[in-house]
Amino acid sequence: MQEKSHRPTRWLAGGAILVSVAIVTLPAVAQTSTPDDAAQEPARNDASPAGDIVVTGSRIDRPGYESPTPLLRVSQAELEIVPRANLGAALADLPQFKAADSPVTSSSNVSAGRFPVNIRGLGDKRSLLLLDGRRLVNSDLNTVPTIMIDSVDVVTGGASAAWGSDAVAGVVNLHVDSRFDGLRLGGEAAVSSRGDAQQYRAEGKFGTGFADGRGHLVIGGEFVDNRGIGRRIDRENTGRWSTLGNTALTPDVGYSTRLVGGYINSGVLRGLGFNTDGSLRTPNLGRIIGSSMVGGEAPSNDDIGVLIVPQRRYAAMAKASYDLTGTLKLSADLRYSRYYDSYAWFGSHSDNLTIRSDNAFLRQEIKDRLAAARQTSFLLSRFNSDLSFADLDVDRRNIQGSVALDGSFADNRWRYGAFYSHGEFHNDLHAPGFLITRNFANAVDSVISPMTGQPVCRVALTDPSSTCVPINLFGAGAPSQAAIDYVTGTPQSNVLDKLDTYGVSLRGEPFELPAGPVSIAIGAEGRNVSTRARIGELDAAAAFSTFYFTGFSGKTNVKEAFGEIVVPLIHDTPLLRKLEFNGAVRASDYSLSGTIWSWKLGATNEFLPGVVGRVARSRDIRAANLSELFTSRTVSYVGIVDPRNTAAGTTSTLIYGGGSAALQPERADTWTAGVTTAPARGLTASLDYFNISIRDVITTLGAQTIVNRCAAGNTTLCGFIDRSAAGTIQSITSAQLNLSRMKTDGVDGEVAYTMPVNAATNGRINLRLVGTWVNSFTVDDGLTKVEYVGTQGYALTEGTPRVRANATIGYASDSFSGLVRARYISSGYWDRTRATLTNNRIPAYTYFDVQLSQKVPMGDGRNFEFYGSVSNLFDKDPPLYSTFTPYYDVIGRYLSVGARVAF
Repeated sequence: MQEKSHRPTRWLAGGAILVSVAIVTLPAVAQTSTPDDAAQEPARNDASPAGDIVVTGSRIDRPGYESPTPLLRVSQAELEIVPRANLGAALADLPQFKAADSPVTSSSNVSAGRFPVNIRGLGDKRSLLLLDGRRLVNSDLNTVPTIMIDSVDVVTGGASAAWGSDAVAGVVNLHVDSRFDGLRLGGEAAVSSRGDAQQYRAEGKFGTGFADGRGHLVIGGEFVDNRGIGRRIDRENTGRWSTLGNTALTPDVGYSTRLVGGYINSGVLRGLGFNTDGSLRTPNLGRIIGSSMVGGEAPSNDDIGVLIVPQRRYAAMAKASYDLTGTLKLSADLRYSRYYDSYAWFGSHSDNLTIRSDNAFLRQEIKDRLAAARQTSFLLSRFNSDLSFADLDVDRRNIQGSVALDGSFADNRWRYGAFYSHGEFHNDLHAPGFLITRNFANAVDSVISPMTGQPVCRVALTDPSSTCVPINLFGAGAPSQAAIDYVTGTPQSNVLDKLDTYGVSLRGEPFELPAGPVSIAIGAEGRNVSTRARIGELDAAAAFSTFYFTGFSGKTNVKEAFGEIVVPLIHDTPLLRKLEFNGAVRASDYSLSGTIWSWKLGATNEFLPGVVGRVARSRDIRAANLSELFTSRTVSYVGIVDPRNTAAGTTSTLIYGGGSAALQPERADTWTAGVTTAPARGLTASLDYFNISIRDVITTLGAQTIVNRCAAGNTTLCGFIDRSAAGTIQSITSAQLNLSRMKTDGVDGEVAYTMPVNAATNGRINLRLVGTWVNSFTVDDGLTKVEYVGTQGYALTEGTPRVRANATIGYASDSFSGLVRARYISSGYWDRTRATLTNNRIPAYTYFDVQLSQKVPMGDGRNFEFYGSVSNLFDKDPPLYSTFTPYYDVIGRYLSVGARVAF
């Protein structure tokens, strides 16, 4: 009963916080257009046959129609407030997004350098990315040149009935600046106050009409070179952190047994390490806690691995349109991008290697001590920073082209469209520096040749054809380059994804009711998707000791039909000035999982002049993606403690992973309700409640988690454990599965105010605020429900802050502009699910950014603009253990200068 009494109070309190803050300050983006905004965007309100009306939350294109689904619009100018390496990083500043997959959070996995969209922290797979209403072959914002984007629409609620699978958390629709006329060039340089994270950007676009104005062409592109931050230890509170058994977030932590140059773990020499000349020494072991060491000589991958992945990329795009007749337009676009770079990844280290006493590289005094102790071997563990610390070489290429016809008839009462798009995504990964198991074992076992008196591999004594090169492991820098080349190899994967998508639609107003015209949209769409991963010979043979790629291939398709209707019910009556009903439905027939329906019911009403309410209820879906369906079965061995047999301790257990073609689509139930208002000229505000509940969540669970939750009573998970007749675990399947239930709810709030101050220069003061308050974010596996609101220090788990808000205040005129932005993150936890961490708490954070620009007229409509900006103005350090943070700034104060010229 107590929980029920508090939750409404918290809901109202959160909404009150957002409203009160909004009244005294401002947002970075607006969900509703001011009168000035509307004057600047006639293309959005022109019922032309070209299909220029885009209501991202709906397929209805009637002028003036407002979807019941909340919509947030971001202009190009707002994306350029402070320098960001790509469009995704700019969007991640907004409260509705989480940078769960970014150059900071993914520097330890093969997706590093990507930046997909992730709305509300529900995962990038549940946020649909569109370009002019069409799907991209790869949902990576790096692949779109920012300069070609006019604005971004963000639907912050389910939109599967309108756009299909993946639109569970919402939709991000990038609008191309297809009507740009003239030439714009720009260049920018940026650097942190510590002299790293350098970024250089060059961009440009050109637009012109042709064929006496019947056609228009826009072409643009950008090049970005961002060097990232080289090591995770290069900032305060990042790198060499550990939870140390869930007792405290602890700094300066590394391995307790693996040492640079080698550490002896057994026998008479136990506890000794090697100097660079191969002699023995007593190392400084600091404070040892299990397999970890605090201080001392403890090495860590964080000493070498990058904190922020470098980004070197270019992207280009062209879009052309041509009026075939007065009512029929042909348009086409082509986009190409490439991301390429190389950086230190992670090490292939060695544990408990057996070193024989006659090893060719052991010093004689060491052999003598072993002989005196009648010891024929010892165990060696080694941090292989000088031997096998792998780089990751990435080369991603993306090409996609589309062609479309848009027309109208019956005096524009009916509009139709048809399109086809083909895209290919090439993802080539090479990781030189991983140990080849067999070669390494042969090279380690070396002896002095009785023939030459030189070190040789023992195997070479019995096999003269052997190419084995003996390796010296005793001391930092001891391995020769020839030995390194012999014992290491390059895992490699070349993935090709293809997408063919097509569709037709018909929109119009078939008849009128007393309250206004009825609008409908019907259509059919389809997608064919395929994937193929080719791997190297050594990967296929599982020849590497710690990591290798797996090959896979597969294809699937979906055919869809959709319909939507808007019915005006009441018009021009008290409190019901414009009441409209909206309904949408979509049937999706998947080749692997059959037919599934998504739908939406909604209504909007103008209660008072400028005060509009909206409510929507929807069923949304997400079908499994290619990797979840087709990734090949993987095999590994993991130490597992079986609750049924604890006496056996930790047992190495066979684990099967990979994709599953039997996955069923996720289903989500979404409620949104809100109000928008424009009570005075230049002032707009909105408040929206959201509630999203997802079931049959596609996920993976760790093998130990499966075993523990089975023992706790989750019988579904027991089915993934294979036991022998005696009851011992033989294997565990930890592949993709439908299991969890995920749910979140909260409030979005926004206020914007524009006040003219100098008519002669078109001066105006802009005040804006946008914020999100999250009431709950839970994951339920059928047995345990875990609350993640406030978990905000670590990207590799669920979680979102309770409150995030952006506020900006600025002045702009025809020649000068300046602004200050504040980014607020409420207090929370590194991980609230770990109650035993004594220093788990994170205080509230506020970052400040500033920007100034000055335009210099050059005559004939040309102008030159200088600008500069500083993000994280006060150089605020991130919280403890921010190595993979999705919310906090690890760069520090960041400065940029640039210039643009427009003709």
